[in-house]
Amino acid sequence: MNRFGFGTNNTPANNGAAPKGFSSPTSGRIAPPSSGQAQTLFVANSPNNQIALSGCVATNNFPSGSLVIIDDTFVVTTVQSRELSPGQLGLNGSQRSWMQFSLNQSIQVQPYRVNAGNILSSVNMEINFRNKNKGTLIKDPFDQDDVQKHFISVFNDQVLQPTQQLLFDYKSLIFECYIKSIQVMNMTDMESGQQVNNFMSSISAKGILNQKTSINFFSNQQPQVPFKASATRMRPDAIIRPDFKFEDMGVGGLDNEFSQIFRRAFASRIFPPGLIDKLGINHVKGLLLYGPPGTGKTLIARKIGKLLNGSAEPKIVNGPEILSKYVGSSEENIRNLFKDAEAEYKQKQENSSLHIIIFDELDSVFKQRGSRGDGTGVGDNVVNQLLAKMDGVEQLNNILIIGMTNRIDLIDNALLRPGRFEVQVEIKLPDEKGRRQIFDIHAKKMKDNELLGNDIDFDKLAALTKNFSGAEIEGLVKSAASFAINKSIKVGTVANVDIKKVSAMKVSMNDFLMALEEVKPAFGVSEDDLKDTFNGGIIPYSNQINSIIKTGQTFINRIQDPNGNTNLLSILIHGPSGSGKTALASSIALNSQFPFIRMISSAQIVGMSESAKITYIDNAFRDAYKSPLNILVIDQIESLIEYVPIGPRFSNNILQVLKTLITKTPPKNRKLLIFVTTSSHSLVKNLDLLGSFDNDLAVPNLTNINDVSNVLRYLNYGKDDREREYVVNKIGKYLADTPLNIGIKKVLSDIETSKYTDDPLNELAELIVSNNNRY
Repeated sequence: MNRFGFGTNNTPANNGAAPKGFSSPTSGRIAPPSSGQAQTLFVANSPNNQIALSGCVATNNFPSGSLVIIDDTFVVTTVQSRELSPGQLGLNGSQRSWMQFSLNQSIQVQPYRVNAGNILSSVNMEINFRNKNKGTLIKDPFDQDDVQKHFISVFNDQVLQPTQQLLFDYKSLIFECYIKSIQVMNMTDMESGQQVNNFMSSISAKGILNQKTSINFFSNQQPQVPFKASATRMRPDAIIRPDFKFEDMGVGGLDNEFSQIFRRAFASRIFPPGLIDKLGINHVKGLLLYGPPGTGKTLIARKIGKLLNGSAEPKIVNGPEILSKYVGSSEENIRNLFKDAEAEYKQKQENSSLHIIIFDELDSVFKQRGSRGDGTGVGDNVVNQLLAKMDGVEQLNNILIIGMTNRIDLIDNALLRPGRFEVQVEIKLPDEKGRRQIFDIHAKKMKDNELLGNDIDFDKLAALTKNFSGAEIEGLVKSAASFAINKSIKVGTVANVDIKKVSAMKVSMNDFLMALEEVKPAFGVSEDDLKDTFNGGIIPYSNQINSIIKTGQTFINRIQDPNGNTNLLSILIHGPSGSGKTALASSIALNSQFPFIRMISSAQIVGMSESAKITYIDNAFRDAYKSPLNILVIDQIESLIEYVPIGPRFSNNILQVLKTLITKTPPKNRKLLIFVTTSSHSLVKNLDLLGSFDNDLAVPNLTNINDVSNVLRYLNYGKDDREREYVVNKIGKYLADTPLNIGIKKVLSDIETSKYTDDPLNELAELIVSNNNRY
């Protein structure tokens, strides 16, 4: 006879407590518990198999059907048995293991009254063969609904709680059951279909099993209990924790991205496996996160472990760590990452836990095959090995590979097709709402410890931090804290701290504003480069200049219209050298208040090789695609393409790159306005570039004496209007019938030079006349 932790002299007895044809004393309603104080009883073996398999404990100190609590922790139902002496409590081996009691140990037992409304809505239960040898002989899988029905018939109306261990007889097989977690709700709510509470795994949680309880079975030990795939039952070992919330991850501004990741990579893994089988789909194996540095790609991948429920610990690999100088070692390193998943999948098949492998800096290892040119072929072999493991002959359905990269364009195309890294999620720079969330996350400790000033306005800071990544916002918070700390340092020293100031220290709004001067976004506005082109501001010396500014604003309005269809506008701004083309383009760009504004000029790429220049220009355009609204100012395109009139000569490679990028449509939900300046409209036409622009703006020189007068008046030159009028009349007299044609840049230089002469008024007139028509 198979005995379940009781003595050899215990045999079923035909007494009033345990007659032949024994049935659970708890079938039907739970008997009212006895009243009374706690009693000291001693642990004994369960008197027979029938009681041991009923889930009850045997005793003569309480009537059958009583609920008792042992040592204020374990709730069980009693059945009377005269085979036990008064003062004994018969527990089977599994019960003693659960409660960690030994034979003859003294315990405290007292009646327990359970709230009749605490009904078990759902139970997650691990079930395994008690006799492993018999388990290997089972060929046909069990029907979970039939197992549930039989389980409830045996243990109906008993109180179950997490960590509880039960013995269960089904089809003449003995199973060991372990309660993992439970859901408890009121019967009225259960009948109305109201939302139930989260699963609870604490031993203090308790509920009554009844006919409407749903039981989720799963098996972890070998040989596993085989179950038919159900199209109605959720996976009981779901990888997502039921109490998980995205905000718990501490990553702000990525709600939409998380929703996409969950839908594509995890939803199928918590769905009923039978329905997934009917759909004929496999789980997603590869998830690629790409975007600018500092946006939280690595943080997301590392935090994904927080939402997993009992899966294997994620393996985190930095791309370059895979490579080895020894022949074949790099490929072996890839294979080793999959060994655990392969071994478990062979044993458990679809019941295997999820194995996550995280590759950081994916582009550093898995580049396009044939692009390295190192002659070793190691890089190509590593790519081939990963392809084979992800989607080879022996496919695994228990892996999820998460890759992160800043340059998705460098990754081998074969890795990006469905079946491999088929889910590609762009982790963008956070918008204003996202930046507000990130500020809350990084300033939480300051707030909790009451170290934030009352004047802090995170909404304003979120608006001021356009194009800041999550990492840069974290740096901004640290910088603000450093300014606050510095106020507590004693004057004249960096080593002594003013304790009085420390106790009253708070991080103020002014600290954050000073930090904004120190921490700049990598993908923001190149304000200094742009402002240097118009230090004196834009001087509206003629109606034509005002018209250009107005037209530029029209282009701004067109590109930023959320309901518009314009994603790309390229504008050619041409005119004589020194006419103010770059200044106008920069001013219009800065006035747009777009989050990303960048200038590309020959000064930035001087001394670079041709390939380096092409890479620099390409990266500038890639950066411009990272923000929703972007402006690029390409200054003096003839200098960028290295045009020399003698020959003529120019770099055709740079020209073709610029021509392609200027006309290339930005990615979805990205808008780009391009201003290109040139001093040679005819050159642009001859290079067949005019067709690449949507519009062109002509910037004139100063062409009449009134233009000069307006410039002098705008700059408040001289002591009064009489002196300015004197200069204008002098210029008119000198020029006589000669037309005026001089750039604003030269006029401003002449004005500045005249200030340092003995006779500034006459000197200015002479300088302007002498420089007229020279440039």
